[in-house]
Amino acid sequence: MRPITALRNVRVRSDGITTRAVDLVFDGGLIAAVEPAADLDSAGPDEVDGRGLLAMPTVINAHAHVDKSWLGLEWQSYGGEGGTDGRIRHERARRDELGIPSVERTREVLQAFVEHGTTAIRTHVDVDLGVGLRGIEAVREAVAEWDGALQAEIVAFPQDGVLRRDGVADLLRRAVRAGAEHVGGLDPAGIDRDPVGQIDVLLGIAADEGCGIDMHLHDSADLGAFQMDLVIERAARLGLHGRMNFAHGFAIAQVGPARRRDLLQAMGELGMTFTTVAPLRLPQLPLHEFAEAGVPFAFGTDGIRDLWSPYGTGDTLGIAWQYARSSSIVRDEDLQRVMDLATRGAASFVGRATHDLVPDAPADVVLVEAEHEMDALVRVPRRELVIGGGRILHTAG
Repeated sequence: MRPITALRNVRVRSDGITTRAVDLVFDGGLIAAVEPAADLDSAGPDEVDGRGLLAMPTVINAHAHVDKSWLGLEWQSYGGEGGTDGRIRHERARRDELGIPSVERTREVLQAFVEHGTTAIRTHVDVDLGVGLRGIEAVREAVAEWDGALQAEIVAFPQDGVLRRDGVADLLRRAVRAGAEHVGGLDPAGIDRDPVGQIDVLLGIAADEGCGIDMHLHDSADLGAFQMDLVIERAARLGLHGRMNFAHGFAIAQVGPARRRDLLQAMGELGMTFTTVAPLRLPQLPLHEFAEAGVPFAFGTDGIRDLWSPYGTGDTLGIAWQYARSSSIVRDEDLQRVMDLATRGAASFVGRATHDLVPDAPADVVLVEAEHEMDALVRVPRRELVIGGGRILHTAG
């Protein structure tokens, strides 16, 4: 991880399809200045020539599972049943033999993220009676190896349910007290068969401990929307403004327009957010309806190469492409909005006030060969250079 003081001769977004040539000056892990590109003959020994490539803020992965992967091991065939519960059982039956969770496997996943231009993540980490807090400890150790150049927020995730196993709720509370930024949840109706009970427990932990809530909600259509209603009502009553994220939240795109409008309006008033992995076989989150309601959403890779599925590369820009393509997004302003969701707009999902190529923002930059950011979205080019905290983390080739 070589520290540099400036990234010279790069192009950044100016307006629409135009770019401008600049030098990015770094100091203390932050962008100190954005200056008009100067003569390269004056470059210092700790400055890098960006070769006129397009510079963008690194892509934020707002929904990952870095503790689950078998990346780096030989191929693992899927032998479980279908559905969420079947995959949970399959994972529980096999994870110990593969040494999951571990620092080694997590390290492989983080490396894949960095190579694809990600330097900030929000990751769910399994917390259950079998694994305890070992996954959180492994993730923290693997992230620490990057010495601050890669940052991660942790969601204590009850993959096996909250209420159907005695002691899980207490374990989640312990995880938050040990430093997890968010408490997670999973299908209060579909998994625990007690939506009121699970939601009350999770939002109660958040109210008591001051953490965020990041709930997986796969339950579809009216059942999922009903649970969103429950969360909205309890979050309002407990004063949890700006603390609730729905991961997946398929139901919001499956109910009718009027029902969705009412839900989004209530969520916007409470500062709620969504994360999506842009699933191929399901309707996508409607870009304009979310924007009009003031409900931000961000992209994530979900699990990659794990005991749920062999798919995934760690490329969140690819997920943004998948979202845009599946949503039939073609207009320049909408393509740029999707790029912003994947970069600048996702800052709050990883605890950042700013994630942009501006002074005082983290010096997290990715270089690609593209005309402009919209071109980068639709082509998903190779990440030529990745910088985190003013240090070179990856160089292509």
